[in-house]
This record gives sequence, C-alpha cells and structure tokens, in this order.
Amino acid sequence: MRVNLTIYLILITVSVLMLVGCESTGGKQARMDSQQSSVAAEIDREVDIALAQLFQTTPEARDLAARAKGILVFPHILKAGFIAGAQYGKGAMRKGRTTAGYYNIVAASYGLQAGVQSFSYAMFFMNNEALNYLENSAGFEVGIGPSVVIVDAGLARTLTTTTLKDDVYAFIYGQQGLMAGLGLQGSKISRITP
Repeated sequence: MRVNLTIYLILITVSVLMLVGCESTGGKQARMDSQQSSVAAEIDREVDIALAQLFQTTPEARDLAARAKGILVFPHILKAGFIAGAQYGKGAMRKGRTTAGYYNIVAASYGLQAGVQSFSYAMFFMNNEALNYLENSAGFEVGIGPSVVIVDAGLARTLTTTTLKDDVYAFIYGQQGLMAGLGLQGSKISRITP
C-alpha cells in the first residue's frame, strides 16, 4: 500500500509540474503577443499623428492620398552621424484607413557629416506595380526599383492628375535637430513584425 501511495504522489507531482510548465509557456507567449500588439498599436497611433501633421502643413498631400494605392509612413526616423552616419525608423503601410503591414527603414552613410536629426517620412505608392514591388521584395531600396520623387513645397503645389506620372511620391517633414545632408537615397525598407 505504501508503494502505491508513493507512486500516486509522484504522478500527481509530475502532473502538476507539467501543468505549471504549460501555463508558464502559454503565459509567456500571451505576454509576448500582448507586447507585440502594444508596439503595433503605438506605431499605428504615431502614424495617425504624423499623417495629420503632413495633411495640415501640406494640404496637397491629402489630394495625393486620395489617389494613392497605399501610403507608407515612418513617423519618427532618427539620423545621427559623425563622419559615418546611420538612420532608423519604424512605420506602417496604410491602404485606405487600414494598416496593411509594418516596416522599418535603415540606412548608413559615410562622408562629411555631423549631428542628430529626427524627421517623418511618407511615401505615396501611386500604382499597384510599385506597391507589389515593396510587398514582394526582400527589401525595398530607395533608388532601385520603382521611381521615387521627393516632393518639396514647390512641387507639391504643381501636382495634378495630369502631372502624376511617377511610381512613388515621398514627403520628408517635421525635421527637428541639425544634420547636414538629409536624404533617402540608399535607404532600405523591410517588412517587420512588431
């Protein structure tokens, strides 16, 4: 009888430990899913704010948005350098009012440069070919693939349905800080899971 009780207690102990282990793994996965969900929600919130800022300062961007197949928005890109430089930011692709994916942008540069700057960046994908290139490539490198036109205040005022002929129109806005040499050439954009 004593042996049966010992075996019974061992089986109960092992069963409890297995259940605790399963709960621990499930709980950890749930926490990871929750953290990913909160990071995605934060990116979405920042994208909403960045788009509102762009539309307020450049009303022509709202007209462009109505014609775009998708808008890739990076609300905060940080660029820093001293001789060698780097930039990084996270953003989201919007199709209509829906987030269709999350992306990061990374770039490195060399040369005479110094400073730190943050800025926002919005890319308006005007046709399905350009959008498919982004979604199906291992990484979209600005300057390779679909044509990207940087829109300044002067160009923004002249955009009409007859002048919209390029694949992607990009706005750089909300600059803060001081950095010589702000550009996007050589930036690589990749899909991420936040």
